[in-house]
Amino acid sequence: MSDETATYTTATSTSGGNSGLAFVVGALVVVVAVLAWFMFPGADGRRGGVNISIEGAGAAIEGAAQAVEGAADDVSGK
Repeated sequence: MSDETATYTTATSTSGGNSGLAFVVGALVVVVAVLAWFMFPGADGRRGGVNISIEGAGAAIEGAAQAVEGAADDVSGK
């Protein structure tokens, strides 16, 4: 009689290992949504206004047009 040998292979797997990944992806989605809420204006396009005024620039730009015109004339040879 011949000797026969049987080989059995058992594979086991676990499921539910992606729950941590799903939690991280969900948290990232919430963070992006909160950042978008603060960075982009509302549906009507309005946002709190920002007023910027520069005072004292009148003396600095006084005569600037003439200086630029004179420089352009010097370059062009007029």
